[in-house]
Amino acid sequence: MSLSPRVICSTITLRHLPLGAALREIAARGFAGIDLGALPGVCDHVPYDLTPAAVAEVASTILDSGLSVVSVNGDVGDLNVPMDATGAAARAVHADLLLDLAARVGARALVLPNGRLDHAPVRDLETDLDLVAAELSRVDERARDRGLELWVEAPHWFRLTYDLDRSGALLERLPDSIGVVCDVSHITAGGSTPRRFLDRFADRTRHVHIRDAAPGDIHRSVGRGEVDFDDLTLSLAQHGYDGALSLELETRDVSDDERADAALTAGRFVSARLEAAASLAGGVR
Repeated sequence: MSLSPRVICSTITLRHLPLGAALREIAARGFAGIDLGALPGVCDHVPYDLTPAAVAEVASTILDSGLSVVSVNGDVGDLNVPMDATGAAARAVHADLLLDLAARVGARALVLPNGRLDHAPVRDLETDLDLVAAELSRVDERARDRGLELWVEAPHWFRLTYDLDRSGALLERLPDSIGVVCDVSHITAGGSTPRRFLDRFADRTRHVHIRDAAPGDIHRSVGRGEVDFDDLTLSLAQHGYDGALSLELETRDVSDDERADAALTAGRFVSARLEAAASLAGGVR
């Protein structure tokens, strides 16, 4: 089975390699597109202490690779933690630099998380969600000024908005211009299914992250968890989603040396299911 052009590879999959080497491995496996990981402590392909010079260097490396970029998956700090004026100004600068990077590499969007790495609110849930929404809305305005979109990853099993109900409460507070990422591993870890997510949020879904999972565990390779990929791709087709599916294989059941080939295997697996789902759903691709 050949790779669908809709199946792309996040650089998080090869986070153990320097960016240039990761891009070469991704291209060598036949992928045409990427998500760029910019998550401190998870994927350091983009420096967290970002400067205009670092933006230019990362952009040059990506443009030289010939790979297209769908999104920059970044982080600008814990959005539900109150900040003083100095901290808020530093966050705005960081967000602007990430947006500059996204624009320079031709990405469609910047992706941000939904709060700190803790299910417990800093103050109370309603207040924390209000603060996250306000912070995301500010970045969204800057994104739209650059012709970019902002997407939020919700649910995220480790963060404030970790399940479908909290994700819904957050999305209700956000302008329609902010999309949501359907990360099937976080949805599954939280005890739900991608179909239930899409039944509620398909109209806001702009992107899909692929990794397998089980309740409470997001670190499984595709086919080694409980995600029903046949139903995922069928549900995507039935809801008319025709965007990218990004292999974000932050797994712990393969060695680093196996990761590039495992991504290709997963990409072919997902591509075959996309083709079958398109046929079942009446040709939606």
